[in-house]
Amino acid sequence: MANALIIVDVQNDFCEGGSLAVPGGAGVAAGISRLLSAEPDRWAHVVATKDYHVDPGAHFGDPPDFVDSWPRHCVVGTTGSEFHPDLDTGRVEAIFHKGEHAAAYSGFEGHADDGECLADWLRRHDVDRVDLVGIATDHCVRATALDAAREGFATTVLLELTAAVAPDTTDVALRAMDGAGVTLHGEPVIRTA
Repeated sequence: MANALIIVDVQNDFCEGGSLAVPGGAGVAAGISRLLSAEPDRWAHVVATKDYHVDPGAHFGDPPDFVDSWPRHCVVGTTGSEFHPDLDTGRVEAIFHKGEHAAAYSGFEGHADDGECLADWLRRHDVDRVDLVGIATDHCVRATALDAAREGFATTVLLELTAAVAPDTTDVALRAMDGAGVTLHGEPVIRTA
C-alpha cells in the first residue's frame, strides 16, 4: 500500500489578492513547494483539487453571506481558478475539479478530466494513507479530510500547511476532524484583520 499527498484548492482566488482571499494562502503555497522539494520521497503520489465553477447557482451570493454563499471565485477560464504561482505542481499526477454547477467543498466530490473520482483514483494507485494540505482549513480542507476518513483512508492534516478563514470556524473544523479520527499535525495559519 502507498501514501499520497492531497493539495486542496491552492488557487489564486484563495490567496492574497484573490476574490476570496485567505490570509496566509501564498505562504501555504510556498511552504508546500518547499516541503515537496525537501522530502521528494515522502509520498508515493501527489494529487490536487481545484474549485472549478461554471455556474454554481446559490453558491455565489450578491451579497454573499459568507456561510452558504460567497463572492464569485475560481470561475473556469479565469486566472483566479489557476494554481498559485508559488505552488510547484511538477509532482501533481492528477487534478480533481469540483463545483462546476453546485457548491462542492470536498475534493472527493470532484473528478479528473477523464471523469474518475478522487477515491477511485487513490484506490487504483493502492493508496491507503493520505496527508492533506491547502486552503481553507475550516472549509475545503475540513470537508476533504472528513470524506477521506469516511472512505477508509488513514488521514492526516498537516495544519502548518493550511490557511484558515476564521478562528471560530477553525475550532469547529478541528473538533470535527479529530472526532472523525483524522490525525492533526501542527497548527493552521490563522490571521485575523
